[in-house]
Amino acid sequence: MQRLIMFLLKAVVGFIGLSLALVVLFKFVPVPVTATMVMDANGITKDWTSLSNIDRSMVRAVIAAEDGKFCTHDGFDREAIEKAIESNARGGRIRGGSTISQQTAKNVFLWQGGGYVRKGFEAWFTFLIEKIWGKRRIMEVYLNVAETGIGTYGVEAGAQRYFGKSAASLSPIEAARMAAALPLPKERSVKNPRGWLARHGNTIAARIGAVRRDGLDSCI
Repeated sequence: MQRLIMFLLKAVVGFIGLSLALVVLFKFVPVPVTATMVMDANGITKDWTSLSNIDRSMVRAVIAAEDGKFCTHDGFDREAIEKAIESNARGGRIRGGSTISQQTAKNVFLWQGGGYVRKGFEAWFTFLIEKIWGKRRIMEVYLNVAETGIGTYGVEAGAQRYFGKSAASLSPIEAARMAAALPLPKERSVKNPRGWLARHGNTIAARIGAVRRDGLDSCI
């Protein structure tokens, strides 16, 4: 029993040390690859781009679409989590309450899919990146590792794929369409959205102005 306890203690200390080292490293170094990329049978197309070279409309679009409280929460939107729990308890379509910070932690350090174990690791890495990276770096990493299409990662590769231009030149409607597709990039059309998806993209485009007006991107 004593050996088991010592083994578990060393494992915990080792994990904490390794996770801290990785988070500190990726505060300064571009994330080279993620588990999601490695497991993608469609290959990997990506092009790391600094946040200063990504049009501000893209930043505002993902805040409008994914996480309106990004600049004010500590990595966890407790109200959204509570609503998701209540909605899921009633049955029907499963609803998530993840923030951009949580999605970034998952995308960089973990794997896709649910489960309480992964959620626990996600919470730990979310806490770390909020404390060590800060909001601007979190947004920069998110926009570079998020899946934006089949075998396509990051908004620069997505902008080139869908619009034949750099992410620095995206228009508000183009940014909004990319943001609308982010939850299901393999299934949602960016270039020629129809029906609900087209309306959703238009709604996000309209909200970009509200994000700017209300300073919801002031931390970036």
